[in-house]
Amino acid sequence: MTVTVFVPRDAAALAVGADKVAAAIEREAAVRKLDITIVRNGSRGMLWLETLVEVRTDHGRVAYGPVKPSDVAGLFDAGFLSGAAHPLCHGPTSEMPYLKNQTRLTFSRCGITDPLSLDDYRHYKGLTGLEKAVEMAPAEIIKQVTDSGLRGRGGAGFPTGIKWKTVADARADQKYIVCNADEGDSGTFADRMIMEGDPFVLIEGMAIAAIAVGATRGYIYTRSEYPHAIAVMREAIEIARKEGILGSAVLGSAYAFDMEVREGAGAYVCGEETSLLNSLEGKRGVVRAKPPLPALEGLFGKPTVVNNVMSLASIPVIMDRGAQFYRDYGVGRSHGTIPIQIAGNVKYGGLYETAFGLTLGEIVEQIGGGTVSGRPIKAVQVGGPLGAYFPRSLFDTVFDYEAFTAAGGLIGHAGIVVFDDTADMLKQARFAMEFCAVESCGKCTPCRIGSTRGVETVDRIAQGIEPEKNKVLLEDLCNTMKFGSLCALGGFTPYPVMSALTHFPGDFQPQPGLAPLVEAAE
Repeated sequence: MTVTVFVPRDAAALAVGADKVAAAIEREAAVRKLDITIVRNGSRGMLWLETLVEVRTDHGRVAYGPVKPSDVAGLFDAGFLSGAAHPLCHGPTSEMPYLKNQTRLTFSRCGITDPLSLDDYRHYKGLTGLEKAVEMAPAEIIKQVTDSGLRGRGGAGFPTGIKWKTVADARADQKYIVCNADEGDSGTFADRMIMEGDPFVLIEGMAIAAIAVGATRGYIYTRSEYPHAIAVMREAIEIARKEGILGSAVLGSAYAFDMEVREGAGAYVCGEETSLLNSLEGKRGVVRAKPPLPALEGLFGKPTVVNNVMSLASIPVIMDRGAQFYRDYGVGRSHGTIPIQIAGNVKYGGLYETAFGLTLGEIVEQIGGGTVSGRPIKAVQVGGPLGAYFPRSLFDTVFDYEAFTAAGGLIGHAGIVVFDDTADMLKQARFAMEFCAVESCGKCTPCRIGSTRGVETVDRIAQGIEPEKNKVLLEDLCNTMKFGSLCALGGFTPYPVMSALTHFPGDFQPQPGLAPLVEAAE
């Protein structure tokens, strides 16, 4: 009897030796003359347990982790192929609290299936959304997406259905679907996990979008730092073409749609949709002034849907289960589920998909387990390097778009980075300004010059040079950047700077040991 063993091929697992673990399992089985099949699945998102090895038994899958190559012989000795007890055993995977308490819609297959098996994908309800879409009028698809309440998961939270309708109503001989997979925020990895662990769901979502708006061509724009995701997506696209999911007749229908992966050079600003479009066209990745909107004049001047990976990957379940099913999850105007990525100084870092509505404190203390250092949490940055720093006093903030906006922050791509009480928030504010200066495309003065002046101003505060005057100057500089920048890079950099200054004023004191600026001695 053949036993199936699952070893992730996700980049996070590969980074801690998953390939070596898979090779060790294969060798050990050969030596013991045991018949096994190794499936390289995606990650379940419990990154502290990688490499997480699972075994399919008569009673479901059983998890073991974190497994190192040196653990493999002991696992075989203990009888792990039948799900036997072992110090690394966590019991049935589906009963593990971190997974059991989630609401997995977008990530329902990630870590379960072979990412490149279309049979697996179909077995777990893949393509049912697209099969329904090809039988519907485009306007009906857009209405379903609009009624679901889905908002852009890339950061802005703009209603997806409204964007699609704008493109659908535009008159043009060519329209495009562009997937923004340029996942550059610190503490974010959800896009990569989907592309590596469930690529067909992204292909299906893009095909549905194309049918809805009348597009025939699509592009996934991602980072050169994601070689595994790029390879998996390209192979999945080839499989989809051969199986008639892409091409001149999508699933045998009258709709044509094809797509490809384009690789960026790693510029952070190319996560902004107009910079991304310039890069796709072979131009320098600089921000375009709006209007015109990309929905009307986007890629090559044609109407273009630009959506994030998570937005597009949420479409198949909406089409399959219906708008109301999806809309019923969440709170307020934040509907559906959100894949929260927990990182930094945290005990249980990983991906946790749940409905909007948990508090920030519940996420970092109960789900994340507090700091791995064991020290008190000082700050939590939500929304990447441009997100605000939240102190413990704001841990009752509900995880939804409006609540975070009201608290002076943003959800962004739902990346959460945890800091303990050793973090210096003045240095974090300086880093935000420095990051903006390095990554600015240079097109607008508030971002290009403001960020450089910001670094200098923070340095003066640290060196005790007219600190109160320079704090006022820093605030004025942030206002100029926030309201004068062309895009969110310069416009959002004030969030981490001002939140650090507001919530952690004690850190904005002269730093002993810093050499004074030359001008201070003049």
